[in-house]
Amino acid sequence: MTVKREQVLIEALPFIREFYDSIMVFKIGGSTMSDRTVLEDFVQDVVLLRYIGIHPIIVHGGGPEISRAMEKFGKKAEFVGGLRVTDRETLGIARMVLLGSINAELVNLIGKYGGKGIGLSGQDGMFLKARKKAPLKMEGMQPVDLGFVGDVDRVDPEILMIMAGKGYIPVISPIAADDEGNNLNVNADTVAGAVAVAMRAKKFFSITDVEGVRLKPDDPSSVISEFRASDFDRLVAEGVISGGMIPKVEACVRVVRGGVEKAHIIDGRKHHAILLELLTQEGVGTMISRS
Repeated sequence: MTVKREQVLIEALPFIREFYDSIMVFKIGGSTMSDRTVLEDFVQDVVLLRYIGIHPIIVHGGGPEISRAMEKFGKKAEFVGGLRVTDRETLGIARMVLLGSINAELVNLIGKYGGKGIGLSGQDGMFLKARKKAPLKMEGMQPVDLGFVGDVDRVDPEILMIMAGKGYIPVISPIAADDEGNNLNVNADTVAGAVAVAMRAKKFFSITDVEGVRLKPDDPSSVISEFRASDFDRLVAEGVISGGMIPKVEACVRVVRGGVEKAHIIDGRKHHAILLELLTQEGVGTMISRS
């Protein structure tokens, strides 16, 4: 049966009405952004949401691009506990990639599709403050100093509120500032979650390269459409959520427990996945709710 265009639009109406004038935070990772088609789909969806009265905020990562840039400078990326060891030179490379390349490209694409993007990092208005991460203790190893790596200390939402209220789409790089004015590299998932909580966002989206949480890890068709944050520990114990999915889902659960109404994990490789997840009854990913 062919679905008529007017049916699609009418199905979207109650969702548009519900989400009008709400804030939504979208975290997009470096692996997803490496595909130009995926990136353009993502930006088109975000710009469309802005035109129907939703206030989107983008937080981006850039791990793969930073590693490639480091190789060009003759440096080898080193990770401990999934976090990049960041000396002063590596921090400079990270800033160059995140602010000078990825952030600028996203802002340009937003402009291409008729939106008003504005690039930000934590030092702009000092809205994102961080503290240096304590030396990481790993089993069988001496504590490792990660260098210029930080944990989010606080988010001042004022500048984001002003920008969103004026019709801009903030695009945030995960470079924060400490109380001494030093830059610190912060995990993008952590930044996105902290921003969502501080902004009292209605929804948080993690744009990844997986379909969502699968009931059967090897079966792409077994995506769980929704579960409660309180089910997280049980699903991990049962092996439903495992490996690299644990930190992705944990970040979403933390956001929901922090006050965001719902969090979504969706596959950015699916054409216009955001619109399908947000404005249709079935959705295309996994939604995590408080109750």
